[in-house]
Amino acid sequence: MEALSNSKQKKDKRKRRSCRGERNPSHPQRQQKRRKCLLDQSTQEPKSNNAHTPPAPKSSTFLDKMRARLSGGHFRMINEKLYSCSGSDALSFFKKDPALFNTYHAGYQAQMSHWPEQPVDVIIKWLKGRKHSLIVADFGCGDALLARSVKNKVFSIDLVACDPSVIACDMSNTPLSSFSVDVAVFCLSLMGTNFSDYLKEAHRVLRPGYVTFPKAKEKSSIKHSSMFSQLEFYANPYELMVWNSGWLLIAEVRSRFDPNNGGADPDMFSKAVQKLGFITSSKDFSNKMFVLFFFQKKEKPRAVTTDIKWPKLKPCMYKRR
Repeated sequence: MEALSNSKQKKDKRKRRSCRGERNPSHPQRQQKRRKCLLDQSTQEPKSNNAHTPPAPKSSTFLDKMRARLSGGHFRMINEKLYSCSGSDALSFFKKDPALFNTYHAGYQAQMSHWPEQPVDVIIKWLKGRKHSLIVADFGCGDALLARSVKNKVFSIDLVACDPSVIACDMSNTPLSSFSVDVAVFCLSLMGTNFSDYLKEAHRVLRPGYVTFPKAKEKSSIKHSSMFSQLEFYANPYELMVWNSGWLLIAEVRSRFDPNNGGADPDMFSKAVQKLGFITSSKDFSNKMFVLFFFQKKEKPRAVTTDIKWPKLKPCMYKRR
């Protein structure tokens, strides 16, 4: 019995060695056996309960990565261009090749998708909490999301009209009439080297929101002007705050107003806007990605506004991902 067991073990051992191609591996019969063993092993299905999904072709994933890198490179190039040129130069740049505007906004949307909260959503919420009769000018509107999200009449303004409702122009020289809007919005759009001209244009088209009357006049003698909305609040017996008009809302990337890292001093920026003819209503630095400024236009700005010292806003340059 023991001899029979030893004989069986030797036979199994020879079979395994035969599969490995040992004992004269060059012999034709042994090579054939070895190939058969390897073939049998390769055709066995793996023991797995999961459904087998074939991997994506390497050529396809490689091309997708290359396209993404190329698109990101174009976005960074256009973004840098917009921060380093004037509004009129940017308008000429996109007029030569309007398709670059779509390339820029596709990259912009990809970058903004990483933000936990969008500043335009905060502004939309702010507008929805006020009268729908307010007329809004959205400077640098992009895809005109603000106009599609509120019931107000919105003048959507940008360098290229990606929608029939958008006014394509230089934001420092819009076709809007003076004293024609109640709210001016700049949502991540103070990009040109002459951004102060955009704010001057916003001041021109805005109705006043803060009105001061001489002491000789009494409240009962104040006449409502066509420039104003309903007068809702008296700051003191001779000052009126027209809460519905004259609003200037600015949302910008937080790093642009971080003086510790090369950004502008937010207080210096506010003082410059005040010299233009606004009062500072509030500032919101609660978000880690962007900051918000709320200003209101005075009835009578200072006579001289050419001597305003505007701080240099740090360009927002995106890194490669």
